[in-house]
Amino acid sequence: MAVQAVPTKGNLMNTKKSLALARNGYELLDRKRNILIREMMTLIDHANAIQEKIDGAYEDAYIALQTANISNGFCEDISNAIPIEDGLKLDSRSVMGVEIPILTMDEPEKHNYLHYGTRTTNAAVDRVYILFSKVKSLTVELAEIENSVYRLADAIKKTQKRANALKNIMIPRFEETVKFITDALDEKDREEFSRLKVIKRKKLRESAQQE
Repeated sequence: MAVQAVPTKGNLMNTKKSLALARNGYELLDRKRNILIREMMTLIDHANAIQEKIDGAYEDAYIALQTANISNGFCEDISNAIPIEDGLKLDSRSVMGVEIPILTMDEPEKHNYLHYGTRTTNAAVDRVYILFSKVKSLTVELAEIENSVYRLADAIKKTQKRANALKNIMIPRFEETVKFITDALDEKDREEFSRLKVIKRKKLRESAQQE
């Protein structure tokens, strides 16, 4: 329902400006939504590819661990020698105002060395260490992508909600108000025109009588 604004030319100009801003806002939000959707779909494709890699990496790593347990004895004591990962770093990038996480680990040369003795282990243990290091890297990459997808999906939902509010509520309301004021002003102009015609005819009659 239109806002029953006072039908003045000033209110008409202000409402038209508000309508233009609402339409422009809707176009910007719709463009933002499309960009976010494209970004999210790209990340989803990437996530699917990473998921396939990580599934295979976990399978290879656990098979290698079973082999190492058989050939070298259970590796629990050896695993305790591996330090907790503390080289993970969090940064971010912005996509249309949405903060997307960037996860990185320290350079490989800082961590890709053996933390256990080689005298009591064999190559099977080395393979386990290498494969689980690969699993760790893929897990970090997948975590970054999944978190990014979640944030983008949330931003898309909010953007869509705002765009819908403009498209379905604000823009129709302004359009209706513009129509209401325009019709009222037109009607006022017609009344004024009719009044002036009546006055003119009256003056003509008075002039004719005076003659």
